[in-house]
Amino acid sequence: MVSVSSIESLRNAVALAERKVQQEQTRVDQDARRLDDSRNQLARDKEQLSSNQKAERQAESAAAPTAAPVRLERAISKDVPDDVVPRPPELNAQGQTVGRVINITV
Repeated sequence: MVSVSSIESLRNAVALAERKVQQEQTRVDQDARRLDDSRNQLARDKEQLSSNQKAERQAESAAAPTAAPVRLERAISKDVPDDVVPRPPELNAQGQTVGRVINITV
């Protein structure tokens, strides 16, 4: 014969098992939502990456070409224009520079 206490303990065990199943189902549902959120974030990140790479390629293609390297050996061998070179002092008839004459007379 089945006793009342054994039936109660079975009911308690079933109730405990149902609660555990509900808790685990809740955890599974939460994990599924987090997984969906992660997938959505991954899709957004991939789109952002693609957009950034496209913008980078456009910027690289639009960039001005790099200037040719400076060749110092050719720069040194070039003549300096006459308007840049200072003129030597001009001499008067006595062989004095104009500046010395002005200094003396003042």
